[in-house]
Amino acid sequence: MTWTISGNYVAGCSCAVICGCAVDAKPRDAQGGEECLGVGVFHIAEGRLDDTDLSGVDFALYNQFPSNLTSGNWKVGIVVDSGASDDQAQAVDTIVSGRAGGPFGQLSQFFGEYLGMERADVALSDGDKPRLSVGGRSNIEFTALRGPDGNPTTVKNALFGFAPEFTLGTAKGTSEAFGLTFDSSYGEIGDFTFSTEQAEGAPTGR
Repeated sequence: MTWTISGNYVAGCSCAVICGCAVDAKPRDAQGGEECLGVGVFHIAEGRLDDTDLSGVDFALYNQFPSNLTSGNWKVGIVVDSGASDDQAQAVDTIVSGRAGGPFGQLSQFFGEYLGMERADVALSDGDKPRLSVGGRSNIEFTALRGPDGNPTTVKNALFGFAPEFTLGTAKGTSEAFGLTFDSSYGEIGDFTFSTEQAEGAPTGR
């Protein structure tokens, strides 16, 4: 199988202030809990799995990380937008589950439980305060953190990340899916590209 997907994403999680997962640190929420519960909505601007065109498909990726990422035992599940075809939904499931290899194939070594794929309305909005929504499950608004010069605060070249550079921020809202329920605190946005052609051993994803 060969595949590639690229586009933009908005993500939110339970971690306080800044999520430590990017540097393989142990998560911590505002109440002192040591797990990361999160959701990211990804808009695939261009993509394919073999002959299946994935351009325009939106999907949500849910996670529970019980400790730092390389400790493993992750729970991961996805929701694919109800407007996608069955073939497109199955293709996204095949990619994110790791069955198609590539970066998600590398990450699947850390999965303790893949929670599967469900369908619902999935949307991502741009603007000053980007928002993700997954029908009846998640609704989270992102606000960028800014430095002294007024520009958004970014992280580059993280050990684990959905993008080579992403913007940090706060995220307000709630999420409940796959039995994973949390109030969002940390957020991030960025542009992603994943492909089977990416270098072997390059850590990606969160």
